Amino acid sequence: MHSMQDLVYNWLTIQIVARERPGDKAAQETMQFFEEMLEKNYQVNDMHISKKEEMYLVHCQTLTEERVFRFPLELIECMNDTIQDEPHKFPNYE
Repeated sequence: MHSMQDLVYNWLTIQIVARERPGDKAAQETMQFFEEMLEKNYQVNDMHISKKEEMYLVHCQTLTEERVFRFPLELIECMNDTIQDEPHKFPNYE
């Protein structure tokens, strides 16, 4: 079972990719998968992303509390950077 932090990390990483590649069906579906896992496993009903200095902050509202997760920009953006640097390795299948 994934921890909430692991799911938020995965969601944020693919969310950055999906935002940069709106026509990428696989990225959109993967982002939706992690959103559904967060809703089902942790009752997350609202998430907001912000940047502060060299960190992404993800605010997650559940039924009972608000949680904030911090991730280094470099860690989150590495997947998107790789896709941008070598797009021939990541074709967009529709």
